[in-house]
Amino acid sequence: MVDMRILLVGAGGVGDAIAKIAARRDFFEQVVVSDYDLARAERTVAWVTERHPAPSGATPRFVAAQIDASAASDVERVAREHRVTHVMNAVEPKFVPTIFAGALAAGADYLDMAMSLSHPHPERPHEQTGVKLGDEQFAAADDWQKAGRLALVGMGVEPGLSDVFARYAVDHLFREVDELGTRDGANLAVRDDAGNEIFAPSFSIWTTIEECLNPPVIWEKGRGWFTTPPFSEPETFVFPEGIGPVECVNVEHEEVLLMPRWLDAKRVTFKYGLGDEFIGVLKTLNLLGLDKTEPLRVRSANGPVMVSPRDVVAAALPDPATIGERMTGKTCAGLWVTGTGVDGAPREVYLYHVADNEWTMREYGSQCVVWQTALNPVIALELLATGVWSGTGVLGPEAFDAQPFLELMARPGAEGGYGQAWGLEERTPAATA
Repeated sequence: MVDMRILLVGAGGVGDAIAKIAARRDFFEQVVVSDYDLARAERTVAWVTERHPAPSGATPRFVAAQIDASAASDVERVAREHRVTHVMNAVEPKFVPTIFAGALAAGADYLDMAMSLSHPHPERPHEQTGVKLGDEQFAAADDWQKAGRLALVGMGVEPGLSDVFARYAVDHLFREVDELGTRDGANLAVRDDAGNEIFAPSFSIWTTIEECLNPPVIWEKGRGWFTTPPFSEPETFVFPEGIGPVECVNVEHEEVLLMPRWLDAKRVTFKYGLGDEFIGVLKTLNLLGLDKTEPLRVRSANGPVMVSPRDVVAAALPDPATIGERMTGKTCAGLWVTGTGVDGAPREVYLYHVADNEWTMREYGSQCVVWQTALNPVIALELLATGVWSGTGVLGPEAFDAQPFLELMARPGAEGGYGQAWGLEERTPAATA
């Protein structure tokens, strides 16, 4: 058992949920909840401490710290100050390079839920990849390997759990895989005080814009990675547990960049159930240039200021961490796999996990999308702490045995698990068309 000391960078929706889930576990010595806004980190620590107080005289299991995630030197400083063994990145992917570098400089292992950002091909963005998601991190793999440190990248729900499902399917369910297709859908609704449904994304709009307006990436054996226009190849996918049919489209996502590095399949895709309204909003933001990250010069009462249009959009919308009480429904993350089963017969399955907002709000005070994302890195940290998972270099979830993860995830809480059942549906082509 590793004496694990975790630096949690970011106390927003997902970071807050990570702390709340971890508070029920005993595999770590301390979690340092850090944020640029110290008060936000302190709120998370206060919530956890009130419900899970440390014994009298014991070292607090959760403490708050201020951090500047945009500066690798500050990440290193906070990590060293608290003798951190693992840095858990829970902020927007634009901060990946500095947190990633700061963790390595501090001699700590690293986990994230979204990888370093992509840059489209300058001449043929809808046909060829440019800089791909995670390229900057994988370029540093030798440095992590030589340091004897591990960077576990893409360990959220999607990417993360979907990648664990992929490893499980390849190892245990299929002799040959035709497609590993991540499929994400929900029937969530957010309403105002009058009961009217409103536009309020359940996850960071900054990240959602990045994912959905960049050219989607597909991988095919013999062709490698290539891109298509945004929102391409729409299909209706039927999600389980009452969610039902949802139209899904191609979206840029880490699974497509991770799975082919370790798993044998003929095709790898990611499709997201966005809905017509959300797609329309994203297209309008793109048309108006409000999806851009480069600051613009804007006149104000106090003189000109430089403002990123995407930051303005994010500031104008409700914080995803605060909409849980207004939200109803379920969210489903999963992997659709087709190919030849171990018995030699054609097979098609959907491996999935569903989170119900009513339950996550009641149990953790976190809305279901951020809670489902937060669950998986906590499980991964526990497997690393106990030595069930181990490695060095820059690795995705596919590089590790999936069975211990899924067993710990599903085992009832009274028996030391997380009590989160996952599903496996045998499907026919009619169920996904």
